[in-house]
Amino acid sequence: MRLTTKGRFAVTAMIDLALRQNSGPVTLAAISQRQQISLSYLEQLFGKLRRHELVESTRGPGGGYTLGRKAADITIADIIVSVDEPLDATQCGGKENCHTNGEAGRCMTHELWSALNTRMVEFLDSVNLQNMVDEQLAKGLEIESKPMVKKAIAPMPVTKPIRINAPNSVFALGNAFAKP
Repeated sequence: MRLTTKGRFAVTAMIDLALRQNSGPVTLAAISQRQQISLSYLEQLFGKLRRHELVESTRGPGGGYTLGRKAADITIADIIVSVDEPLDATQCGGKENCHTNGEAGRCMTHELWSALNTRMVEFLDSVNLQNMVDEQLAKGLEIESKPMVKKAIAPMPVTKPIRINAPNSVFALGNAFAKP
């Protein structure tokens, strides 16, 4: 049994979000850049996290994602399960038809793998997102004061408007040339 990149990336992205959400909504582009995770992959993961109400989204300029509940109330198991990560070490997927040769019933190691599943879920349920944030801060992780934003287009130079003292319509132009 192994945890796939889907679960790993979801947990990593949620830790990144929890570390930075005090500065307002966090963009997926910023998480993508910091954690080297594909933006389109993050969009898929955060869609699932939003449906499970672990994150909330804010649209528009200054938008992004925030946690749907307190970091202490979100377990690592919640995150992994919300992105459809299987937490099952049994060969049969818990269906108790483990034999590959067509025999009915459990294989000899079914109870072993079922017990591992139980312990794994218990462990992941015992670790919350706040624990992971605290661990990162204790390691000395520095949080940048301003979010990382890449500007795609250079800003246009500011030019002062030219003031021209001229008539603003055809009628005003005619009046300017009219003889008194």
